[in-house]
Amino acid sequence: MRLPAPLIEGRLLRRYKRFFTEIELSDGSVVTAHTPNTGSMKQCAISGHRVLISETDNPKRKLRYTLELIEVNGRWVDTHTLRTNRVVEEALRNGSIAELADYEVRAEFPFGASRIDFLLEKGDKKILVEVKNVTLCDSDKVASFPDAVTTRGQKHLLELADAVRQGYRAVIFFLVQRSEATSFVPADEIDPEYGRLLRQVVAQGVEAMAYKTVVTPEVNSVGERIPVVL
Repeated sequence: MRLPAPLIEGRLLRRYKRFFTEIELSDGSVVTAHTPNTGSMKQCAISGHRVLISETDNPKRKLRYTLELIEVNGRWVDTHTLRTNRVVEEALRNGSIAELADYEVRAEFPFGASRIDFLLEKGDKKILVEVKNVTLCDSDKVASFPDAVTTRGQKHLLELADAVRQGYRAVIFFLVQRSEATSFVPADEIDPEYGRLLRQVVAQGVEAMAYKTVVTPEVNSVGERIPVVL
């Protein structure tokens, strides 16, 4: 999907109060940008990193700027988690994800105590897909999730396992925003319970998929699949 245009280049000074970042622009001025990401942004929210921000003239917005991309190790990383599902939905609708192609797509499907990101339907076949945004990647090019303890994410895994017991096909879909990644693992050192549950539900029939994105200052799209190592 296309990113907002034009984007403004700057340098990250600090992230604070979770949803705020201070950005130094090329003229030396400092602006505050909204940061749509509830995670820790470990490896990304680092002082000095180059960033791209968008600007709006919407009078209802409290902040004029939004943080869109952060450069990590010379590559653009999309930390805007409100865009994650839209990137995946576009790929689902245009057939870019081969394993999930040619289905009718319904977003925000109520299931159990949650709203699962997508329900895919084709005839009597039904697939539930829950999407997670991945921005961690170690020096061995191994991506991982989560970047902070996520009880909500743990609950989603249990909901997907329940869906399998009810006859659905269920997928936990990791959208990896680090283009250098060659594989994916759960971040056991950050949230060991999430890793334990992921292995448990996969053993019960939930499918774990990881796809990298192709990110430029203009677009973010789903690229190639990488192995999930449990």
